[in-house]
Amino acid sequence: MTDVSQYGPWAVIAGGSEGVGAELAHQLAGDGFHLVLVARKPGPLEATAEAARALGVQVRTVAADLTDPAAIEAITDATADVEVGLLIYNAGANSHGRPFTDGDLAGFRGVIDLNITAMLALTHHYARPMKERRRGGILLVGSLAGYVGTSTEAVYGGAKAFGRIFAEGLWAELRDHGVHVLELVLGVTRTPAMERAGLRFDVPGLHVSEPADVAREGLAALAAGPVHVISGNEALVERRTTSDRARLVAGTEKVMRMLVPDHRG
Repeated sequence: MTDVSQYGPWAVIAGGSEGVGAELAHQLAGDGFHLVLVARKPGPLEATAEAARALGVQVRTVAADLTDPAAIEAITDATADVEVGLLIYNAGANSHGRPFTDGDLAGFRGVIDLNITAMLALTHHYARPMKERRRGGILLVGSLAGYVGTSTEAVYGGAKAFGRIFAEGLWAELRDHGVHVLELVLGVTRTPAMERAGLRFDVPGLHVSEPADVAREGLAALAAGPVHVISGNEALVERRTTSDRARLVAGTEKVMRMLVPDHRG
């Protein structure tokens, strides 16, 4: 159970409409948190909100594209009259997956805006009052992509690497102020976004996590920052810390061709 007295009474979940975000919303609502859910698609967003309200908590929704600077103001306006003790940033699924020289610069900037710019803006807004209150939590959802570059995910992987280093630094800054910071590193997870991307889940030896398990494990690890790798992916992370980067990248390219049918790196 996630402690409302430490992290409540309100939680903001950016990317809270489906997959891991929806499971986080469900579990936090079950623990008594009021929620502000943020996502692009109004339909799934409202469905998740209604399911949370059925558990007896208040839920506000903000249908917004986080690559639009106006989204930050919309979220902060929606929370201006409540105390947010938990920020979850789970809105970084878009990768613009293509070689850098073949893609358009605007698409890559969108990856940076979603994974870095908006994350920094929301974290900066909510972390300062948490620090003053000497309690709160910030959970930033990361990815194994941040441990190695691939030919079609150079920008996305770089953005996720930034997120991990940022989380470590923020954890060091806030740990003596009662604010817990965690980057939750996800591997392959059976989410609607990954299914839409055409990812294969039947590759032999592939560890696939379920959203409910990821949400439960992430919330349980919140106080044990700065980084937590979802169970089943620890060995892969260890292999990706090798100093032989050329061999690692070349090997990862072969795996990507199995996971994503149209990967042409």
